[in-house]
Amino acid sequence: MESQTITILLVGDERCGKSTFLSRISRGRHNLKGRASVILLRDLDQPFIFDIRTRRGEYRFEFYDTSSPESWRLLRPDLVILCYDISLRLSLINLQRVWNKEARTAGVTGDTTPVLMLGLKRDLRSEDDPNGIIYPQEAYRIAQEMRSDKYMECSAVTGELLEEVFDDICTTALRTITSEGGQSEGGCVIL
Repeated sequence: MESQTITILLVGDERCGKSTFLSRISRGRHNLKGRASVILLRDLDQPFIFDIRTRRGEYRFEFYDTSSPESWRLLRPDLVILCYDISLRLSLINLQRVWNKEARTAGVTGDTTPVLMLGLKRDLRSEDDPNGIIYPQEAYRIAQEMRSDKYMECSAVTGELLEEVFDDICTTALRTITSEGGQSEGGCVIL
């Protein structure tokens, strides 16, 4: 049985944690819990390939990020993940003002492409941040304003919520190849 390919694009500021996240999940599902050393993947090795086997079949997830040697604007991904650094408010602002618009206006996302929002570096969330702490409720509200299909956050270094985020990404990615698609329910309905 031949595996079906699903393309996933991560966009966000440089150093927001995308590479560490991808490096950590590349070590396999059994390494998602708890603290672990992370050996960073090289950007030139993109796409990062993950073979997933479910009861329904075999799938190949191809993860790209904006540091790809190929132009990420030319990709037509099945799933887009908007990433930001939880410990840096400017990263969240750039996600709203730059990356969300880039992904949606560059033609990367189609009308049916699901868009997820992912807060990275959860372990660095600080009460002492002079720009104000970014609580999950604020990020969730922003995700709704940007019309994201789901909001998630995790720490690739400590493993906090990493397994849950990986499961959410896999579930959404697998739904993109079904007739119902991967987008969440909601949006506007004209009666």
